[in-house]
Amino acid sequence: MAEKKSLGKEFTKGLIAENPVFRLVLGTCPTLATTTSVVNALGMGISAMIVLVCSNIVISLLRKVIPSKVRIPAYIVVIASFVTIVQMIVKAFVPALDEALGVFLPLIVVNCIILGRAEAFAGKNSVIASAVDGLGMGVGFTIALCLMASVREVLGAGTFLAGAQNLLVLFGDNVLNGFNGFTLPWTEYLTPMTVFILAPGGFLTFGLLMACANKLAEKKGKPRAGLGGCQACPMAKNCALLAEGKECKSEEKKEEATV
Repeated sequence: MAEKKSLGKEFTKGLIAENPVFRLVLGTCPTLATTTSVVNALGMGISAMIVLVCSNIVISLLRKVIPSKVRIPAYIVVIASFVTIVQMIVKAFVPALDEALGVFLPLIVVNCIILGRAEAFAGKNSVIASAVDGLGMGVGFTIALCLMASVREVLGAGTFLAGAQNLLVLFGDNVLNGFNGFTLPWTEYLTPMTVFILAPGGFLTFGLLMACANKLAEKKGKPRAGLGGCQACPMAKNCALLAEGKECKSEEKKEEATV
């Protein structure tokens, strides 16, 4: 029962308490770039979630084999392998989505969320716990993307789920009688605010949703989220030591003791 409760906690923390976008403020670049429509946000979120779960599993399996000094390059190789697989699948089966996401799909390799979970969690915990952590963080990332995309698409384009067939094509032609999203009725009377699907609208939406997330956190007695720069990165200590020309001996000893 304790293990089930622990696994449940590992999954749910990524949804709200440690949401990678609104609480940890990670993955901001793809968040702003791919949330011009809900379909693009779903595609990016699902792709990142698959990479997160698969890379967490493999890294956890190899955590006792990978030497501490080369763990970061090893993690990147594992992550890049799964990103390549996902990109090839998307290119083959959902080419329209691949074109829409563009360079941000292969750039999942350097997404702070993926590498951060590998360093902070998968490299120190069991396979099952790492898989659940990756799934929770991936679902939380997808929810955050879809929330941002819903606001931007509705206000900026006057549509919702436009281009849905780009994803539904996986299940055959003309799924749901050719459903391809909604055009909202208010567009007959008002012109959509195009700024919301441009870069300024992305920052504005992100800021407003971040403010709402901070307000909810304060009500529950939790600290506000904020941009911490390099200090927010799980590898900040190692980078500081390398910049000084020192080896991460203390970190290596701590990790070896936990293994």
